Amino acid sequence: MHFDSFSDFLAMGGYAYYVWAAFGITFVSMVGVVLSSALTHRRLLRGIKNNVAREERIQKAKDMENTL
Repeated sequence: MHFDSFSDFLAMGGYAYYVWAAFGITFVSMVGVVLSSALTHRRLLRGIKNNVAREERIQKAKDMENTL
């Protein structure tokens, strides 16, 4: 599609509200997915770290028990 000016481009042939709303909704959704994924990743890593530390404490306690 060819536009004569930048303002014609922004007007999108009279459909600017629908076109730019679609772009806006898509952009916000994609940002939401990225943020949600990053937070989930961080939460999972923290959970794994806590589980490893817990297992190490349990193993250390068992080792202490065996030495007595």
